[in-house]
Amino acid sequence: MLDIKFIRENAQKVKDVCLAKGDKADIDKIIALDDERRAILGEVETLKHKRNETSEIIAQKKKNKENADDLITEMQGVSAKIKELDEKVNSITKERDLALAWVPNIPHASVPLGKSANDNVVASECGEKPNFNFAPKDHLQISEKLKLFDFPRGAKISGSGFPVLCGAGARLNRALIQFFLDTHRQRGYTEMQPPFFVNAESAFGVGQLPKFKEQMYYMPEDDLYAIPTAELPITNLYRDEYIDEKDLPRKICAYSPCFRREAGSYGKDTKGFLRVHQFDKVELVKFAHPDNSYEELETLRADAENILQLLELPYRVLSLCDADLSFSAAKCYDLEVWAAGEKKWLEVSSCSNFEAFQATRLNIRFRRDGGKPEFIHTLNGSGLAAARILVAILENYQTEKGTVIIPKVLRPYMDGQTEIGAD
Repeated sequence: MLDIKFIRENAQKVKDVCLAKGDKADIDKIIALDDERRAILGEVETLKHKRNETSEIIAQKKKNKENADDLITEMQGVSAKIKELDEKVNSITKERDLALAWVPNIPHASVPLGKSANDNVVASECGEKPNFNFAPKDHLQISEKLKLFDFPRGAKISGSGFPVLCGAGARLNRALIQFFLDTHRQRGYTEMQPPFFVNAESAFGVGQLPKFKEQMYYMPEDDLYAIPTAELPITNLYRDEYIDEKDLPRKICAYSPCFRREAGSYGKDTKGFLRVHQFDKVELVKFAHPDNSYEELETLRADAENILQLLELPYRVLSLCDADLSFSAAKCYDLEVWAAGEKKWLEVSSCSNFEAFQATRLNIRFRRDGGKPEFIHTLNGSGLAAARILVAILENYQTEKGTVIIPKVLRPYMDGQTEIGAD
């Protein structure tokens, strides 16, 4: 969340960011509410000062055995007015803060400018796209032959967008998760297993609420939300806490199933495994020192890229323009893997620096050399999303005979198996 002081001092800049991102936060209303709040607080302070001075006069009159009934009656009225104004301040503060919750983060100076995702910049491209001497099939055609996924039975059980993984498909998915976690642990991340359901305060802290409420699965009986990513519970680990400066950066990796309603995404990459309501993902989260959080963003991106390099999958890195940044991010890289059957790039990771935006909501702080409290910077990135990596492996490692070669790094997790469908 942006500080109200920053918004007051940079009102036009914040308005421009809202316009670029398509957010409808009312900056003028926020400032007007803050002006009203400040005016009432000034009135309250004046009344309190008067009450304090008069209380001393009353005390002196009582000491001198003089009548102070009129002053006492007057101060009773002043106290009642102070209470009334305090309640009004609380009401205005609540309304102002609710409006503040809809203001997006400010993009970093290095973020490219643009009007849509079409203006994202390709920062790098790695690996060669496979060159087949046959017409490559898409993952649904491959899966049907090898019996890897069962979408019809998943729909029967839960509805569209809830696939069942079968046989080698389930094993390959599990192998990916284990491989992701093992690789990140070797690069210095602490593995954790978070809850998969969170309360509203946790969802608000990372910027998921209130803006993205319609995208989340909600259980009203328990007032809990199913998580869209492990970023949500992991980033909340240190809510309302201090992290020792010497312990920064703190690096955590976590597996979780991810639940997303995908409201409003009809017709947008909805085929097969490309956009589902439940999928598996390993998330990377960093709690970083503000002085070097952008260096940490680059190493976070490198950690995610490392997985794609080890899997020998062709991919590219996009630097997102300001219009395509998420609500909470100050800077973001998207990693996209090539899918030969789909003949397009698929997003498999977003690596973001939120600066102090989330930490302000969550009240996660540190002290620089024991000085005043400061908000830390939070970062996160997918490391990686298993569903689309499955798609990329099936489509890029397919053979003319209809089998799928298992990437070398995954074979130890598949009991040494080298090919799916060869037997």
